[in-house]
Amino acid sequence: MGEVRVKVRLTNSADAQAAQAGRLAPNLVRGVEADALVDSGAVRSCLPPPLAEQPGVIPFESSLVEYAGGRKEVAGLVDGIRFEVMGRRSGDEALVLGDEVLLGQTVLEKMDLLVDCGGRRLLPNPAHPEGPVSKVK
Repeated sequence: MGEVRVKVRLTNSADAQAAQAGRLAPNLVRGVEADALVDSGAVRSCLPPPLAEQPGVIPFESSLVEYAGGRKEVAGLVDGIRFEVMGRRSGDEALVLGDEVLLGQTVLEKMDLLVDCGGRRLLPNPAHPEGPVSKVK
């Protein structure tokens, strides 16, 4: 099975909200489009440091991370990022580390997207093709 990669738009959530409220011109909303590796084994998403700077988010705290091989290190944690993939979007936190964007389980579940490893693609949940559905109790 191969990698699953998608295009993702990363937007500064505070900028997007300010533009929606009329306090910021829409063309001033900071964001960037990037290629992302879908990492269903990771809980959180990750942004490489230079890419995190483009939408203007800065780490608000540090978080201990553990790699698949067991190595541990401390990484910055940012919030206020809006992820947009395949016409679906969700705000979330992201770790600042590595050299590419990784989409983790939290973002994928919020957007109701499923990984088709055999087809090397990301798919909308067939039960909700029109958009994500949040389960509540």
